Amino acid sequence: MSDATSPDTPEPSFVPRSRKAFALCLLATVLLTAADLGTKAWALDALSTDPPGEPPPVCEADEYGRIAYQRGRGTPIVLIEGRLELRYAENCGAAFGILREAPGLVRHLFFGAAAIAASLALLWMFATGRGGPYFAWSVPFIVSGALGNLADRLRLGYVVDFIRYHWNDPLPGLGTEWPTFNVADATITVGVVLLLLDGWREGKAEKAAKAAAEGEEPAPAS
Repeated sequence: MSDATSPDTPEPSFVPRSRKAFALCLLATVLLTAADLGTKAWALDALSTDPPGEPPPVCEADEYGRIAYQRGRGTPIVLIEGRLELRYAENCGAAFGILREAPGLVRHLFFGAAAIAASLALLWMFATGRGGPYFAWSVPFIVSGALGNLADRLRLGYVVDFIRYHWNDPLPGLGTEWPTFNVADATITVGVVLLLLDGWREGKAEKAAKAAAEGEEPAPAS
């Protein structure tokens, strides 16, 4: 009886990562999450002020579609003149303001479910040996970012942002500004880049293995 699996398409085998590796992954996640929440707490204290009166409803747009801040903006800290500064901002959406104007219930359900599901899925994939080294490094970056921003939404109703990169051009209207972000947004971005690199690396390895299994010779140099 022939094997149902073709020799050209072997079943992938995964070796579960060790308890030590999983513990290091959790430790890195905790440290990165603490760094995110700690810097946000600093931003609340150093870059914002108490509102002069009763704060408006959290993340609810007025009749003109504007969302008022819960706290006042303090004096920004300029790191690089005309380029980089620390300035308080409140984000009612996801990273870089995505879904900022969606209804509150939709935001909470979507972001909460997405953060928890993605974190559990990535930790399970890490524990069961999925992915390569870049994937392993990406997990604490992405999970910590997701949990850090989720913690803000649960306790404040919005996410604290404070890193502003902008480029002031001498000619009016030609400057540019990146959406204000925080440490969690940065770690998620780094993690996604590592995830893409891991996928590219795994795809390249699979092509090489398939070519070797089919007995293909490398193309001669011209």
